[in-house]
Amino acid sequence: MNWQHIGDWLQREMASEFVTPSLVRLALAAILGGIIGLERELKHRPAGLRTNMFICFGAALFTILSDSLAVEHLGDHTRIAAQIIPGIGFIGAGSILHTRGLTTGLTTAATLFVVASVGMATGGGLYLTAVFSTVVILVTLFAVGHLEQTFNLKLLLTSYEVTGKSVEEIGLEVNRILERKHRMMQNVESGSTSQHVRLQFDVSGCHREQEELFRQLKASAVLGSVTSLGPVELE
Repeated sequence: MNWQHIGDWLQREMASEFVTPSLVRLALAAILGGIIGLERELKHRPAGLRTNMFICFGAALFTILSDSLAVEHLGDHTRIAAQIIPGIGFIGAGSILHTRGLTTGLTTAATLFVVASVGMATGGGLYLTAVFSTVVILVTLFAVGHLEQTFNLKLLLTSYEVTGKSVEEIGLEVNRILERKHRMMQNVESGSTSQHVRLQFDVSGCHREQEELFRQLKASAVLGSVTSLGPVELE
């Protein structure tokens, strides 16, 4: 097969009434999935840019194949597409973790689920529906998440680093402060330098409680320095 044959074959394929719309749908699915995945990537989620792009692209491709193969072989138009939902459910379940009484990854799993539906809508040629759904997803991830924190509706797991003379002294002081709010240190780690001892730990609480805790830690005469390392969001 020479280049002339390849060129002729490509021309015939592109002239097909199915190929060009399919390529447009796949390209749009990759773009929409990538946009949603970028938000996940910016928040350092395990299912980030490439994962969401692949899921959206794959769902669109399976939807296209489901219809095309049914036309060619006189089968059920929804047979392949119908298997996308349990398949995505399996992937989403893998992103949910339950440790120390806390469940994380629910938002990531739900995002993967709706990203697959965006891919199916794109693969089915419902462009406006797919774009509108992507906008709704992004607004929910950005704006609603911010409102949850602003109005103290969401439980945050925030990391702190404090320094002091010894682990015992730091631990007693931090526990004294946390006892007022009936909170406990989680994921505690310590390290020593020639000048002081560093203690890192996580505390759960809403945005207002985290701000108050940070002020109390900073006001302590026992602790040398106090640094908030930022939230590890519970999804």
